[in-house]
Amino acid sequence: MTLRLASVKQLPSGWLWLELVQADGQMMPAMEPGQFVEVGVDRSPVLLNRPISVYNRTDRTLELLVAPVGQATKELAKYVPGDELKVVGPLGHGFKRDFAAGSRVLLVGGGVGIAPLYYQALALKEAGVETGVVFGMRTAPDSAVVERFGAVTDMHVCTDDGSMGFHGLVTEHPVFSENWDYIQVCGPKPMMRACLKAAVGRGVDGEVSLENMMACGLGACLCCVEKTVKGNLCVCKEGPVFNFSMLTW
Repeated sequence: MTLRLASVKQLPSGWLWLELVQADGQMMPAMEPGQFVEVGVDRSPVLLNRPISVYNRTDRTLELLVAPVGQATKELAKYVPGDELKVVGPLGHGFKRDFAAGSRVLLVGGGVGIAPLYYQALALKEAGVETGVVFGMRTAPDSAVVERFGAVTDMHVCTDDGSMGFHGLVTEHPVFSENWDYIQVCGPKPMMRACLKAAVGRGVDGEVSLENMMACGLGACLCCVEKTVKGNLCVCKEGPVFNFSMLTW
């Protein structure tokens, strides 16, 4: 589909907050929290599309939160409202949402891995599920991101340098050790491994959203293969969200 850039904000961290609409004015297709899209950046020498998590979706808009770290994503910073992007999606499988009444779900994000957890937090709030968020960063995160989550759920920030919130790892935050029924995690793999081991050690089930390199988004290129208890699976097609029990970590 062809989407038009309605707005773009470059946050103090350098992250990009993009709001896209259908170029033909149509409704945005349905999307699940945890799914992603593949964005074509035609001004970049990188020919492959870039996989980007769904930050938020409404009937008319798609929001993306992007850390410009490669050639293609850095090029996105040069786009202005009115520019068009080719977008494929939604792709993959999203987070579990069918929780029993009274369930408590902890969302844990590291770096820009926090992005898909916002859409999930909104969905769980609408379903009446109690949530909390632990957000890990090397240094103080953008206030716009923190405030947006804080308007939906209890937001707890952890920083490696102690510049905001709790000084330490997400698994060391007191909130992480509370009585949660389920934990959903997205971020750097070492952080996700630590969360999985800590949660399983306390008998808590959960999911991780893997960030393997997903070049095609359709399971054809095999760039994103992850070893699981069911063999090697393509993250883009079988994930990116996997239950703890599926992984060999």
